[in-house]
Amino acid sequence: MQELDLNHLTEAEAAQRAAALRPQLLQWGKEYYENDQPSVPDAEYDQAYNQLVQLETYFPAIVTPDSPTQRVGGQVDSEFTKVPHPIPMLSLGDVFSADELNEFVVRLQKDYPAVQEFNCELKIDGLSISLRYEQGRLVQGSTRGNGVIGEDITANVKTIASIPQRLSRPIDIEVRGECYMGKDAFLKLNERRELEGKATFANPRNAAAGSLRQLDPKVTAARHLSTFMYNVADYDDLEATTQSGLLAELKELGFSVDPDYQVAHTLDEINAYIEKYQAQRDQLSYGIDGIVIKTNSLALQTEIGHTVKVPKWAIAYKFPPEEAHVKIDAIEWTIGRTGVVTPTAVFAPVKLAGTTVSRATLHNPDYIEKKDIRIGDTVVVYKAGDIIPEVEHYLPQERPTDAQPYVIPTTCPSCGAELVHLDDEVALRCINPQCPAQLAEQVTHFASRNAMDIEGLGPKIVQQLFAKHLIKDVASLYHIQFDDLVTLDKFGEKSAQNLLQAIDQSRANSLERLLFGLGIRHVGGKAALLLAQHFGSLDQLRSATAEEIEAIDSIGGTIADSLVTYFAEPNSQELLQELTDAGVNFEYRGQAPVTQSDSFFFGKKVVLTGKLQEMTRGEAQAFIEAQGGTVTSSVSKKTDLVIAGEAAGSKLTKAQSLGVPVWDEQRFSAAMAEQ
Repeated sequence: MQELDLNHLTEAEAAQRAAALRPQLLQWGKEYYENDQPSVPDAEYDQAYNQLVQLETYFPAIVTPDSPTQRVGGQVDSEFTKVPHPIPMLSLGDVFSADELNEFVVRLQKDYPAVQEFNCELKIDGLSISLRYEQGRLVQGSTRGNGVIGEDITANVKTIASIPQRLSRPIDIEVRGECYMGKDAFLKLNERRELEGKATFANPRNAAAGSLRQLDPKVTAARHLSTFMYNVADYDDLEATTQSGLLAELKELGFSVDPDYQVAHTLDEINAYIEKYQAQRDQLSYGIDGIVIKTNSLALQTEIGHTVKVPKWAIAYKFPPEEAHVKIDAIEWTIGRTGVVTPTAVFAPVKLAGTTVSRATLHNPDYIEKKDIRIGDTVVVYKAGDIIPEVEHYLPQERPTDAQPYVIPTTCPSCGAELVHLDDEVALRCINPQCPAQLAEQVTHFASRNAMDIEGLGPKIVQQLFAKHLIKDVASLYHIQFDDLVTLDKFGEKSAQNLLQAIDQSRANSLERLLFGLGIRHVGGKAALLLAQHFGSLDQLRSATAEEIEAIDSIGGTIADSLVTYFAEPNSQELLQELTDAGVNFEYRGQAPVTQSDSFFFGKKVVLTGKLQEMTRGEAQAFIEAQGGTVTSSVSKKTDLVIAGEAAGSKLTKAQSLGVPVWDEQRFSAAMAEQ
């Protein structure tokens, strides 16, 4: 990625650069947080994200509300019940070098001289979860989701042995931590899936996420997940005054905590801790990808506070990726649903970051030419973020004397059509709309969970359907017959019935799912929802001009032009007619967006504190957010309203001192009835 020279950028140029970064980062975030299938290494995401942070910091006026820097995780769109987090589950800021870590510590102690102790903890590579207890009994488990709304996974967390069903004290508490899969459990799971002919998981983090988000708790129970808890949403019922003390108290309550934490007083002690566990990383029974350094005093954590996305009192030091030297035997090219042709280096199997790999991405033709990668070269391969193997560079001293510069292909390996570059992209594309490989990828995307959600229609089934000429595009899915499906490999009568039922049910999906599933360039899940809410039907959207589409908040010219172009193409028109004939719904069936005139709560910042009698805090937060309000965790001069239940505590006191309006639950209930 091109380095930034902020001193020579105009605000307009910075805004243009940021606008290009945001949709890519949002897409990568969706793949990581929602699909559990990241397509790029952590290092590539981090580099792009940090560049966006630099742009927005240097030019604050270009920050947009939907920027990835203003959110925690991914969106929540699944079959699980949604769970609001009254106190948001934040992510952590990252540093990648000793100099960056030193800068963080020096700046923190300069701004807050009272910070004299840090608690160092291993950064577990898993999925963030929240556990809520009432009177010491587990009542709810949830994922982090987007940090404000997660998924209800109560039935699944109850199958995890390390999560206590009942605490040693009858207290109300929300505990947060990491759910992970140990290395042995991960290897056994993949071995079993290979024997069953199923796809294996890329790494333990993806395996843990996929296991925790199973609709059948029995599947979760069989995956042998583990947890380490390290935080709470509210400290009111605890005795601990430090982070290290909190971990000890959590252990007394019955939770599993990582025992390898350590209090440090100097930067040298922090660096020694990092070096120790970076060296021992491979020997641990679970995966870690860094070290978390936290201000030890809980009172100081509260005083220092957080940004919209990260706590300012903690930082994550990310480990550099592991590396291996391999000899490239071949370069293969694969075609995605948008026609992008991606090169992959093929080599003899090698152990890398705990798994065996034999392929590594080369990104695009420009990358091959810039790095001068050739067949026969010995190259450095690494797993950025321990996820996707990537070729870093070749070793000149190992290059064979007869190695020739690699010739980039000019025709599609699937259909033979000429490959082109579009709009000065680095990507090479096949623009043949009937390319078999693209059509297969398009159908797979159409059926995916965040699109039309056709359960049971994965890539391997799609490939068989195309190979047997049973489908030609997404519309033909709705004409598949039972007798067709039972001819597929390892596909019995029950599987055929289930798939036919899933296909039939997808006809009734709300418009935003169809819009996203069509794979229109630049139209992601959020844009699809905004478009569906605004226009109400596909027919209204199809007849809109680019100017009318671009007038929607958060929808820019790139998306508008892409939509107009798509709907003007004869192939698209034919496809949409086929979907109409198949009875696929073209109307928006979701909740109408709240406007200023609809609700008292629209645009207001509200704090919930104390115990509510008629509802849970989560239910109260869900109502406020549905009315267009925002629930925050701390009281400030910018707070519009505090709703105080029983035993409200310090937040009520602060609201009174600042003159912030305070309602009791009775008044809040009356306001709810009026909306």
